[in-house]
Amino acid sequence: MDLVTDLRALLGPDRVKSHLLERQVYAKDAGLVKGPVDVVVLPETTSEVVEVVRIARRHGLPVIPRGAGTGLAGGAVPIDAGVVVALTRLNQIEHVDYDSAMAWVGPGVINQDLSTTTRPHGYHYAPDPSSQSVCTIGGNVATNAGGLHCVAEGTTLAHVLGVELVTAEGDVLMLGGEAPDQPGLDLRAVVVGSEGTLGIVTRVLVRLIQNPPTARTLLLSFGTIADAAGAVSATIAAGIIPSALEMMDQVCVNAVERFVHAGFPLDCAAVLLVEVTGLEEAVDAEAATIADLASRHGATDVRVTADPTEAGLWWKGRKSAFGAVAQMAPDYYLHDTVVPRSKLVEVVTATYDIAEKYGITMMNVFHAGDGNLHPLMAFDAEEPGMLDKVHAAGAEIIEASIAAGGSLSGEHGIGLEKRDYMGLVFSEVDLDAQARLQEAFDPDAVFNPDKVLPVGSRCIDITLSA
Repeated sequence: MDLVTDLRALLGPDRVKSHLLERQVYAKDAGLVKGPVDVVVLPETTSEVVEVVRIARRHGLPVIPRGAGTGLAGGAVPIDAGVVVALTRLNQIEHVDYDSAMAWVGPGVINQDLSTTTRPHGYHYAPDPSSQSVCTIGGNVATNAGGLHCVAEGTTLAHVLGVELVTAEGDVLMLGGEAPDQPGLDLRAVVVGSEGTLGIVTRVLVRLIQNPPTARTLLLSFGTIADAAGAVSATIAAGIIPSALEMMDQVCVNAVERFVHAGFPLDCAAVLLVEVTGLEEAVDAEAATIADLASRHGATDVRVTADPTEAGLWWKGRKSAFGAVAQMAPDYYLHDTVVPRSKLVEVVTATYDIAEKYGITMMNVFHAGDGNLHPLMAFDAEEPGMLDKVHAAGAEIIEASIAAGGSLSGEHGIGLEKRDYMGLVFSEVDLDAQARLQEAFDPDAVFNPDKVLPVGSRCIDITLSA
C-alpha cells in the first residue's frame, strides 16, 4: 500500500490531509520560510502517534511534529517532503492535582486554556507567550517558550516536570515525573527546547503556580530608551524582581494604541509596563520604590493601578503588539535574541541603525527584565528585493546581539532561521556534543531533520588538543 492509504487505514480519511491546498496550510509557521509537505496527519492518542511514526519509517520518510504553527523560527517547517504530525487534537487537560500543584495535559492544549481552567481554583500556568491564546503547550515545550512573566517565574523548562516521548523506534518513554528530585540524568530538560528533533511529546506534566493575592501594575513613560533602560537596571539592582517588566518604543506604542486604545501615552520615546505581585503591603512598597526609581531616571509620567480591568487593558496592548503592526505594513519579521541588560540601549540603537540602512520600519517591543529583545521589522514582501533586505537586516541584528555578549534566542528557538548562526556561539566541539546527543535519541534522523544544528555539526574526526 502507499503512504496515504496506510495512514488512512489507521486514522480514517478525515484525519489524513493529502490535498495540495490542505498541505499548503501546513507548509509554514508564522515566520517567513515555507517547505514541502507530503501528507499531514492529526492523531488523537499516543498509540496513534506511535503507529504514524512506524508507518513513516516503513516508507522511508521523516516526521515533522507540529503544534499550532505560531512558531517564528521555521521549527515546524519541513525541509524535504515528509509526514507532518499535527498534535492539536491531543488537547485534553487530563488530570489536575491541586494538592500537588501539577497537571497532566496533552501537547495540543492551548496555553491560555490551561490557566482559564485552573485559575478559579487558585492556580495558573506561568509561561505566557504573546501568542498565549493560540499557541499550544507542546509547541511551548519544543521551543522552551517564555513570555511576559518569565523574568520572575522562568521559561517553560522551569514548569515542566515530565514528558511522555515517542521515539523513532516507536517506544514510549517517560522522562521526569511526579516524584520530586528524581535521580539520574535529567533527560526531561534535554527534551524541553529540542524543537521536535528527539521525538514526539504526547503528554506533558506541568507545574502550576498559586495565583498571587494582589497585584499592582505600573505604566512608566520616558523621553529616551536609555532612561527607560536605566530604570530597569535600577529596579533589579534594588533587589526587586517584578513578575513582569516589558518595554515598548514609540513606534510600537503608537501602533498598539491605535489598535487597542489602551490609554498609552503617544508623546514618549518608550514605556515600561511593570507588574509586581504578592501580599498587599509588600506590593505597595515595591510599586512605590519602582515609581521613585523611574522618576529618578527621567520618567515623564508614572501611573500605578490596582484595577484589574485597567491593568488588563494595558497588558492586552502589550500582547497585541504583533497584531498591531498590520496597520503599518502587510508583512513583518520578528526576531528573538537575548543581550545583557547593560547592553540593551547599545543593541536596540543598533537595530534602528540597521533598519535605516535597509529602508525598513523598525519597532522594538521586548522583555526588558531579562534582556530578551524582539525587534520587529514591518515591510511589504511584494516590493522587489525587500525580502533580501529583511534577511540581511536580521543577520546584522543577530551579529550585533552576539557581539554584545548575547544569545541567539530567548524563547522562539533556533529552527531554520538561526541554524546556520549556531557557530557564532558554539565551537565545533560544542556542536559535535549536541549532535551526538541528538543521535543518541534519533540515530536515523527521523524527527525534524536538519533543524537547530547546522550541517556538519557531527564532526567525527574532531581531536582535542592536549
